[in-house]
Amino acid sequence: MLHPDLKTARARRLPEHGLAEATSLAAALPGLEVVGGEVVRLPKRLPGTLFGTGKVAEISAQLKALEIGLVLIDGPVTPVQQRNLEKEWGVKVLDRTGLILEIFADRARTREGVLQVELAALSYQRTRLVRAWTHLERQRGGYGFVGGPGETQIESDRRAIDDQVVRIRRQLDKVVKTRELHRAARRKVPFPVVALVGYTNAGKSTLFNRITGAEVLAKDMLFATLDPTMRGMELPDGRKVILSDTVGFISDLPTQLVAAFRATLEEVLEADLILHVRDISHPESAEQAADVGDILTSLGVRNETPQFEIWNKLDLVDESARAALMAKAAASERIFALSAITGQGVDDLLAAVSGAFELSRSDAELSLDFSMGRAHAWLHAEGVIEEEILTDTGWTLRVRWTERQEAAYRAL
Repeated sequence: MLHPDLKTARARRLPEHGLAEATSLAAALPGLEVVGGEVVRLPKRLPGTLFGTGKVAEISAQLKALEIGLVLIDGPVTPVQQRNLEKEWGVKVLDRTGLILEIFADRARTREGVLQVELAALSYQRTRLVRAWTHLERQRGGYGFVGGPGETQIESDRRAIDDQVVRIRRQLDKVVKTRELHRAARRKVPFPVVALVGYTNAGKSTLFNRITGAEVLAKDMLFATLDPTMRGMELPDGRKVILSDTVGFISDLPTQLVAAFRATLEEVLEADLILHVRDISHPESAEQAADVGDILTSLGVRNETPQFEIWNKLDLVDESARAALMAKAAASERIFALSAITGQGVDDLLAAVSGAFELSRSDAELSLDFSMGRAHAWLHAEGVIEEEILTDTGWTLRVRWTERQEAAYRAL
């Protein structure tokens, strides 16, 4: 694992932390054994080989001594650089985008997830045809990165890739239409949507399981959850909401994946409340939070959508720092320090979620005639009626409801 540290790169992220994240990424792909890692400082990126001649030779000697078969470079590598490095080192080279695509391919479970990853991989491969044409003799499998049975000249042809992209997009369009139908159905149900977002491995799925009692895969690894999961749940005050667990974010998320997974990530745009889960025990928690904020902005999340910040993994913080974090969180109405593993602080979060929707309620007066019995029954079922007066022609009602309930009523 090589982590190029360019002097012009973002200074806010320490190179050793970047290497640690890159190593975690590599470990997230089954079947790979990470033998070692190194931060390589670069005065500039050389267009032909990325690294200088001396560094290329030095790394080549290390690879031969350790009998390495795959080198992962934590950063962008051009097709020419990749081709030249593979020739010099005699091993396969994979950049950050290629590695993340492989991880997503391994994690995808639903039909939509598989199609989205395949679309992103094809978009990535299309930009690297120069390498495919010069490596036709090399056997590649999966998405053409890690290895396996054959890649042919026809498969690497741009026209063939374009045909596959068109086919996948047509299939995805059908899936997206189905997802939109599900969203439309949820809009008619007056239950607020609460979306969990955050950096990968921040503990979103663990918190999701703790709150809902679900059994979504939750492991201490990157991108444990790829496909979105939604569950209905009841808050302590009896109010019902829909909780959504989404794919984790990461710095420098490949643009191909952002585009391919936009339909999935748009679940966040439908949310009435966003819970931004942070791993507060991570040394770069603030930088990770900034990355999440950038992605939410790029998705088009509205500024008026309320957000709570969840400082998760308190159980991994030492006692003195924990007390300071809890005191700082207590001073804010939008920050909640908790541990999804132990359950500490979760009750306070749920109470705040209830309160957030209580604040968004408004009062209205309605006049219904007897022919509107269905609407009358719906209002009773939702428990929004504060006062009811029977008249000669129907009912006069005073209701207290949320914007979503009002919209659902108007749609009846």
